[in-house]
Amino acid sequence: MDQDFKGKTYVITGAGRGIGREVLERLHSYGATVYAIDMSPMDDLKTYSNVITLSLDLSSWSYARTHLTEAFKNVQIDGLVNNAGITICKPFEELTEDDYDKVMNINVKAVFNITQVLSSSIKNGGSIANLSSLAGLRAFPEHSLYHISKAGVDAMTRALALEFGARNIRVNSVNPTACMTEMGRFIWSDKTKAEGLWSRIPLYRFAELREVVDPILFFLGNQSSFINGVQLPIEGGFSAC
Repeated sequence: MDQDFKGKTYVITGAGRGIGREVLERLHSYGATVYAIDMSPMDDLKTYSNVITLSLDLSSWSYARTHLTEAFKNVQIDGLVNNAGITICKPFEELTEDDYDKVMNINVKAVFNITQVLSSSIKNGGSIANLSSLAGLRAFPEHSLYHISKAGVDAMTRALALEFGARNIRVNSVNPTACMTEMGRFIWSDKTKAEGLWSRIPLYRFAELREVVDPILFFLGNQSSFINGVQLPIEGGFSAC
């Protein structure tokens, strides 16, 4: 698979940590040039060859659009990973307009915005991988706002697969359950809370980081050249129950 990426150029949002950071590390190790976008500074990446860091607040439509347009004015890319996302989990009646705007601005509007800005820069044969969630396909308590946002990502994936297919650009999403990033391990450190979800997963565990990153790389690479418009559950058999 590493030969699929050598000498190519990719853009990753939410690249500072977690899934986005692991995708960046893998692509960099395979010889790709990576544009890493995150709200937080990524000073530790400045020593990496062929990694360009952009600290951007993607929740702001006009701010992000202006900076993205300038940064990619003369750049052609082979793939885009829309990884940045947030969640606010509350009972439906307690959610506020501010909660709604925060989640939708990052999880949906930012994906729409950056994909629209960069669409003309994606090469024929390129690929877009959107980080969705099993929450886009299944319901969980106190996740209503997150459900809405990730269902929007999945709908966008299908719509863009249809529109961009004529340019030989594929668009797919990955839909994991909880993933054991550093943050994931902290969130699910409560064994009682974790077992409430584990009990619905036949493999009785959550996804490890590699198990989410590998499918993302698969969607970006040549081995998935006829896969388009797919939402791929990464959930250990949850949906089979």
